[in-house]
Amino acid sequence: MEWITLIVIGLLAGFIGALVGLGGGIIIVPSLLYFGSYTFLLDEVTPQVAVGTSLLIMIFTGLSSTLTYLKHKTVDYKSGLIFFMGSGPGSLLGAWINRDLDINTFNIYFGIFMIFVSIILMIRNKLKPLTPKKGYRINRTFIDQRGATFEYGYSPFLGLSLSFVVGFISGIFGIGGGSLMVPAMILIFLFPPHVAIATSMFMIFLSSIVSSGAHISLGNVNWLYALALIPSAWLGAKLGATTNTKIKSNTLVQILRIMLIVVGIRLIYQGFAG
Repeated sequence: MEWITLIVIGLLAGFIGALVGLGGGIIIVPSLLYFGSYTFLLDEVTPQVAVGTSLLIMIFTGLSSTLTYLKHKTVDYKSGLIFFMGSGPGSLLGAWINRDLDINTFNIYFGIFMIFVSIILMIRNKLKPLTPKKGYRINRTFIDQRGATFEYGYSPFLGLSLSFVVGFISGIFGIGGGSLMVPAMILIFLFPPHVAIATSMFMIFLSSIVSSGAHISLGNVNWLYALALIPSAWLGAKLGATTNTKIKSNTLVQILRIMLIVVGIRLIYQGFAG
């Protein structure tokens, strides 16, 4: 039963993470904490181990979805490398701070963050992109499969600063950071949505290598759980990335948003109740 539970968690995390560019950690971390602490399905794990294991899985979900997106030519790998220059150091700092969080404190902070992510998912389609500014040092042009042309750009300083914050949050919570990076790329930098999601998964792949390496050195990985999660998450990410190129994901996003609110409130309650 333990392996079946882990396989289902991995499939869902990989699929949802790749479909909407979240990375999948937003599913893995609370699942490991909940099933380990409140059911007989999994052994109990600490927040540090849940985060470290999640980040290790993010390497494979990020790589799987990135390879799929590369086939559809939607990954802006140059921008992804620039963002990684900020997210990499940020993820190391987040991993270092994570080691001092106890289970109750982690639940409160992570619950608040999940609710914040759900609000972003709620309003991101209602917000209007900023008017593009002239003089960006980095400018891009993307032509989609229908022949439509998109122009977007950003300043290196703003891109690095934003990705540092995203990496920092990823290192603390093990969630990949796409929940913040994707809306920012779309609304601030005017990335086409499919390019933003694909590029986010590429950045998550790179930053997860750095942050998971830090957690491995700290002993924060359950290798048995990882062996079960990696293959299923890889498959789920592949399916999610393929689905992303074919359909609109609004319905799934709404379901995910509701789920995040419910789980977030529960985590906050557990944190205060001890």
